[in-house]
Amino acid sequence: MTPSTTPAAVTLRAAIVGTGAVAHLHAQALAADPRIDLVAVSNRNASRRTAFADTYDVRGRYATHAELLAAETLDLVILCTPPDLHREQTLDAFAAGVNVLCEKPPALSLAELDDMQSAADASGLAFAIVFQQRTGTAAAHVKRLLDTGALGRPLLAQCQTLWLRQDDYYAVDWRGTWDGEGGGTTLGHGIHQMDLLAHLLGDWAEVDARVWRLARDIEMEDASTAVIRFANGVVATAVSSVLSPRETSYVRLDTELATVEVEHLYGHSGDSWRITPARGVGEEQVASWAFPSQDEPSGHEPLVRAVVDALVAGTPMPDLVTHARRPLELVTAIYASATHRRPVTPTSLDTDARFRTSLRADITDLRPGTAVPTPT
Repeated sequence: MTPSTTPAAVTLRAAIVGTGAVAHLHAQALAADPRIDLVAVSNRNASRRTAFADTYDVRGRYATHAELLAAETLDLVILCTPPDLHREQTLDAFAAGVNVLCEKPPALSLAELDDMQSAADASGLAFAIVFQQRTGTAAAHVKRLLDTGALGRPLLAQCQTLWLRQDDYYAVDWRGTWDGEGGGTTLGHGIHQMDLLAHLLGDWAEVDARVWRLARDIEMEDASTAVIRFANGVVATAVSSVLSPRETSYVRLDTELATVEVEHLYGHSGDSWRITPARGVGEEQVASWAFPSQDEPSGHEPLVRAVVDALVAGTPMPDLVTHARRPLELVTAIYASATHRRPVTPTSLDTDARFRTSLRADITDLRPGTAVPTPT
């Protein structure tokens, strides 16, 4: 059923493909919304499939997404599978006439993502993406302050995703490989905070970056550093890591009138945010920046609710779950800039055949025992 034909009184039918950790967050979000029911799940592993379905009292149980789509009448399918499967599963869902909500990263390349979006446009179905750091009352409040100019012109930003992932994390067969994950910590982890940064600041204009392998025995990077210039003139630094014992996710924006900061790990609430006024800003103006008293944290529940709102109302998907290309462009630009050893712009990225179809980058390997590359 398409977004334009779903009556408000109808209970929507949803399915989840993949039953790993993030699928539980989606199942819980669906359970919190009386307008939509989880009616089917799929996983090739029978024991995991059964355990998940039993937990959430799901009737439909299938080994593959193809079997699920063939057997069920659905309004929404939620993809909680590894990113190398997203393109095929998304195209199959659209062919079956089902709207899609896809976990991040949505695809392994811009070419794959463009295929998915083109299929959505051709079918008239919704293609929504999970970047849950955009959600939450406080994030929406800060975006309004920035969009209305209440904080003055934004000037400088920092974006840090400093996490710790050790050998046991990479013991899963598809992790730590280009084929399985599509990219390293920049794609798998840093993309969340960079997406939040771009959600607040808008389109990017230039990226100058390096990607590093400092400690982990993996194919991709375990750390990356980048300078991002946004179209509105903001200059930002972005650092992603899986090597950081004190883990944090941090975004800072310095504007003409204030510094805005959010620090958390995997999800933020009103208490995670702080606005510090510049010297000379009056108390009345500062009071007008106060966060709402009713606070909803970021997470899958408000994101799924926004998708259901649009399906029920028959309206386009909101910004909260669209603009999937922008964060993937940012990540791709980091890999491209690090490989080419030069700044990358949206125009140069669009004509870069290597990085349109793959994120496989040249990694500077500085682990003990490896040869330090000679600068060219």
